[in-house]
Formats: sequence, structure tokens, C-alpha cells
Amino acid sequence: MAVTRRGMGRDGRPTLEQVAARAGVGRGTVSRVINGSPRVSERTRAAVQQAIADLGYVPHRAARALAANRSDAIALVVPEAETRLFAEPYFSGIIRGVSAELADTDIQLLLTLIRTPKERQRFSQYAASHRVDGVLLVSVHGDDPMPDQLAEMGIPVVMNGRRSSDELVPHVDCDNVGGAQLAVEHLLGRGRSTVATITGPSDMYVARCRVDGYKEALRAAGRDPDEDLIAKGDFSEESGHAAMHKLMRRRPELDAVFCASDLMAIGARRALRELGRSVPGDVALVGFDDSSLARHMDPALTSVRQPMEGMGRAMTRALLAEIGDSGPDRPRLVLPTELVRRGSS
Repeated sequence: MAVTRRGMGRDGRPTLEQVAARAGVGRGTVSRVINGSPRVSERTRAAVQQAIADLGYVPHRAARALAANRSDAIALVVPEAETRLFAEPYFSGIIRGVSAELADTDIQLLLTLIRTPKERQRFSQYAASHRVDGVLLVSVHGDDPMPDQLAEMGIPVVMNGRRSSDELVPHVDCDNVGGAQLAVEHLLGRGRSTVATITGPSDMYVARCRVDGYKEALRAAGRDPDEDLIAKGDFSEESGHAAMHKLMRRRPELDAVFCASDLMAIGARRALRELGRSVPGDVALVGFDDSSLARHMDPALTSVRQPMEGMGRAMTRALLAEIGDSGPDRPRLVLPTELVRRGSS
């Protein structure tokens, strides 16, 4: 680093060389003290720390990261279109949790959307060049190879959700089966006799789990699941709207619907209004997420609460532990869900 007449760096700040000269040690020794290396005697460490205090030296973050082979950045990767990212409250909840957990650190968060194979390849190359210290993956579909590719490259990765029941990549999930069971048990307990469901995409484990919970609740009540009462969606409002119309054509006598997301429940509510059906009078409605949208619906939506911000925080803690090699091996967490009862059911 070039030094001015007064021995300062070009920006007027004390340099590493100045600290070394004042402490009577080499530049490398100062670097080891700054990075917390144990290969320094207590006497030398104290001398360097005193020199740092006397000069008011502030370590350069980029230099520290380079010395430690770190980038001080993690990526939050969402393999969805930007319309989904900004429309679905689920994603904003996860992002809030991740951001809150990073607030007291020096780590930067990079938000990356992956919509095409080209974007997937570009991010893989970016990650392989060690531009990030770790990756958080959200909304992973069953055939997505990225978690395994990142793991093979030695890049710490934690997923939100799982691709299957035997997922090996570290992950944080919620109790999707149990949450769906709570929703359907509630509807049956309110005297509803014909309970339908609108599912998420079948290539996502989270969606299959919620269908499993729906079916298990029916069987526990002595009822056989009816495929005519199951309509496929993709977690979006429009898919909920289309699926609700399809269900009413198939089974116009249905009197309750469990939607696998709040956004699909909004679409279903719109379809029921178009068909002249009242909620909850004619059809009771339950969603999943307990997003802010649920509270603002008319009537307010009964919904299964999953801890979106809590999952974001837990994912981040797990990833930071993986990066620091200080956490449990292969963390796998499943957080509880609960039913929030409101006027729609």
C-alpha cells in the first residue's frame, strides 16, 4: 500500500505496516492477530492490540475476507419468476427472517432469482468461483440438481423445505402434514361433510405433504379420500381461482375447501363469489401460511400458521454454523405449525 508523507494510507487511515512498526513485529504477525490466529503469543498479541488502539487502526474488511479465504457474503436463491417472489407473502417472510438474522453480522445478502437453465448455469459458475461463502435455497422443486451440485463443490448450503422424505442436504422445514391435518380436522369438526382441497404443484414435496395430511385426516375420520375433491394448483392466486371453478363443476355440493396456500384461498374466494356461494355459509375455507393476506380477507381467513420468519432465521443460523464449521452435522429441522381460526370457517 502506498504511504503518504505522514505514514498514512492514501485515504488518511493508519496502515497495517504502521501497526507492525509500532508493535515491533512483522506485517504477517499483525494479520494473524486481527484474524484471531492462535499462533501468536499472548505478549505479542497484547503489543499488537495496544498498537491498534493507539493508532486507531480499522482492519479493511475486504483484506480480512481475502486472508481468511472468505467473501463475507451469502446468496439467497429463489428458483421462481419475480412475479411469484413479489406476489407471495411466503417469500417476503423468509427474506425478513434471513435479513434479521444477518443484521448483527458483517455478511452481505445477495438475492438471486433463477428462472432459466442459463441463469442456473451462470449462478453455479459464480458460486464455484467462491464469490459467496454459502447458499440458502428456497422453493426447491423435486428435480432441482442445484443443492447436490453446490454440495459437491464444497459450498455450504441449507434449503428451505425438502425435495423428498430422505433429503440429505441440510434443511429447515415446517410440519406440512400435521398442519394440513389440523385444517381438515377443524373443517370436519365444524360439521362439514364434503371437504375438498386445492394443492400445490406435485413436483414439490411440500405440496405432496399437504395432500397427505388432508387424506390422513379424512381417513382418521372414517372417510375415504375422493380424487374428484382434489384439484391441482401451483400456490398462485390464479391457480386457486381456476381450481375452485373446477371443483364446483365436479362436486357442486361440496361445503368446505382446504387450500394449500393463502394466495390460492384468495383465488378460491373470488371464484366462489362469482358462483354466488357465500363463505362460510355455503363453503367454509381454510388456507395455509397465515400471511397478512389472511387477516385482510372478508371474511378473515382461517389459516395454518407456519413460522416463515422463524424458518428464515433458522436457515441462516444453520448456514452460518456450516460456514464456520461449528454446528451439528447436516442440520435437519422441522418446525411446528398451528391453526389460526377466523371467520372463513
